[in-house]
Amino acid sequence: MPQPNQDTSSGGFLATVERIGNKLPDPAVLFIALLFIVWILSWLLSYLTFEVVDPRTSEALVVNNLLSGSALTEFLSVMVTNFSHFHPVGVVLVAMLGIGVAEHTGFINAALRALLNVTPARLLTPMVVAVGIVSHTAADAGYVLVIPLGGVIFYAAGRHPLAGLAAAFAGVSGGFSASFVPSAIDPLLQGLTQAGAQILDPNIVINPLNNYFFTTASSVLIILVSWYITDKIIEPRLQSQKIDGDKDDLPEMHDLQDAERKGLRWALLSMGLCVVLLVATSLPSDSAWRDASGEIASFQSPLMRSIVSLIFLFFLIPGIVYGIVAGTMKSSRDVIVGMTKSMNLMAYYLVIMFFIAQFVYAFGQSNLGVLLALQGAAFLKALAMPAAITIVGIILLTALINIFVGSASGKWGLLAPIFVPMLMSLGISPDLTQAAYRVGDSSTNIITPLMPYFPLVVVYCQRYVKSTGIGTLTAMMLPYSVTFLIAWTGFLLLYMWIGLPLGIQASYTYP
Repeated sequence: MPQPNQDTSSGGFLATVERIGNKLPDPAVLFIALLFIVWILSWLLSYLTFEVVDPRTSEALVVNNLLSGSALTEFLSVMVTNFSHFHPVGVVLVAMLGIGVAEHTGFINAALRALLNVTPARLLTPMVVAVGIVSHTAADAGYVLVIPLGGVIFYAAGRHPLAGLAAAFAGVSGGFSASFVPSAIDPLLQGLTQAGAQILDPNIVINPLNNYFFTTASSVLIILVSWYITDKIIEPRLQSQKIDGDKDDLPEMHDLQDAERKGLRWALLSMGLCVVLLVATSLPSDSAWRDASGEIASFQSPLMRSIVSLIFLFFLIPGIVYGIVAGTMKSSRDVIVGMTKSMNLMAYYLVIMFFIAQFVYAFGQSNLGVLLALQGAAFLKALAMPAAITIVGIILLTALINIFVGSASGKWGLLAPIFVPMLMSLGISPDLTQAAYRVGDSSTNIITPLMPYFPLVVVYCQRYVKSTGIGTLTAMMLPYSVTFLIAWTGFLLLYMWIGLPLGIQASYTYP
């Protein structure tokens, strides 16, 4: 395993970013400070009048004073529910229960060693990135499943695990809008785009796969760019980063033994049977997995709402089967031990998430994020630039706003009623506007600590390098983010110039 003794922070721009970032307070303290900043800004800006109209209410936007008596008492009354109902917390913890059992019995370790035996070493990086991109079909599963496995896979191959984590993070989050397979985010964004377009044209209809060809082609771009950055920039820089994680927590890699092979075969068979059962029960048009309209891939369908629960079962069952057959599980107590161990690793993450949940609530209640988005859109509209430059402006503005407002659907819900009709009046189609938004929305996901899963990736990194902080992860991901933003923007402009179809029933111009 690569474990040199020098420090990476000897010089260079990325080293400077890392040093400055790691001098920031602990992430939990950082979010406490941000919470106070939001409170103060909301108090100061609440006395100002803004001319922008809130698309949610069709009235002038008002910044809410969070330091008023009623706001403070309301904040205290919902503090517990802010945390307990914060979406990323439940996603991570439930999935980790099943993964913890599979890890404790050795199933994941054996499966990865078997995978490495059939994957050429030179294709390891693109394979990890591609799996990260495909994980978008399973909502947030990539954050709790693919990213940590990226580190384990690289460690098993004798490469630096942080490079594997970076490659997986780039695929899962940086390439969020690149996808070979349609996912639930497509109809979600399409619905918001259509609502925005109908402000100007009440009869317009947008196809849910209006960006499918572009996002599919973008997948190839993201894989190639991530492959180059990981192997040529990130991993060479990490070679001097000493791996000092707890030895008991790091995966042990050796050739598969007979008992392990047998256990792996039965575990994979049980996982395959689970998949067959799921497919068989979801195929009928009246399946209980479908929503009221018969759709299976919508956000309302029981199948999509059960993704995290299915991940729990799809690792719990094979993990137990592997443990019984391979002899690594002696009693039912091992199941609980595996779950407990995974929860122990999440203790620091839970502390951070408590304060993130409070910050997200306060930021949303203040309307500061809405103000930033609407003022930026108004500025862009006032410039009245040519179509290509306007598209670049949409991408850059979205990338900037994404640092402060993480939710892709939440941002587009605010911006679509402004961007879509505005660009339609300039002759730019809603399909192209949505494609530009998706490029900007993805590119900066991986460098903002305000993204709820960012601290989780820091925790994953600390498994191998204890000193990992916000600066370490930001410095690792900055080359991906900047390159994605430049290359993806150029790719969209080239795509437009050639005239390739954006998606099904999509166009570049309006009308």
